[in-house]
Amino acid sequence: MAPVSADNLAARRRLIARLTTAGQRLGYLLYLAAAALFFTGFATSFRSSLVTAIITCLLVGSLFLAPAIIFSYAVRAADREDPLA
Repeated sequence: MAPVSADNLAARRRLIARLTTAGQRLGYLLYLAAAALFFTGFATSFRSSLVTAIITCLLVGSLFLAPAIIFSYAVRAADREDPLA
């Protein structure tokens, strides 16, 4: 197995940090969309398609947000433990 250089490791950390930021933004955006759809349904009427859209936004948002939060903590901990750049 080839040794991992500090530059390669720093580049991987930055890539993971960028992906976690994008995942968090997407997850929170989907939560915001679910909230907006909920209040739209609350003001009008909850049709089954609207409820399906709300549940889908919450589920997909959770699928993006949970790993992104965990990996962002991991990247921050790795940066504290071993600052490369």
